[in-house]
Amino acid sequence: MTTYLDPATADYSLIGGLLAKDPAGGLANAIYLRLVTPLGCWWADKTLGSRLHELEREKDVSRVGILARQFVEMALRPLIDDGRVKSMTTSVQQPHNGRALLSVEVIASTGAKVVFNQFMKVA
Repeated sequence: MTTYLDPATADYSLIGGLLAKDPAGGLANAIYLRLVTPLGCWWADKTLGSRLHELEREKDVSRVGILARQFVEMALRPLIDDGRVKSMTTSVQQPHNGRALLSVEVIASTGAKVVFNQFMKVA
């Protein structure tokens, strides 16, 4: 099993002084890395990442939520294509206060459920 990256702190998670393991066998880390890495920035795989970073300077209008949802689905599509993910549900809550909440619920091919919630800044 792989060590778990906590999306809230962007660091490894500790439980009782020991590194926590990813409960979904690396899938939670794969989701996190695909969403927070700008698309094309990782040298080993130019297809890894998302375009979410482009929305940080956008005005806080409704279309930003629509684009965010599309960018999340595009970023996670390779996980469905390679068979690691059976289904995925995405939503964006945008209260128009300068932040949007991205919610992703993924069902792994093993049946494990991974939920990812992350706030995103919009101008």
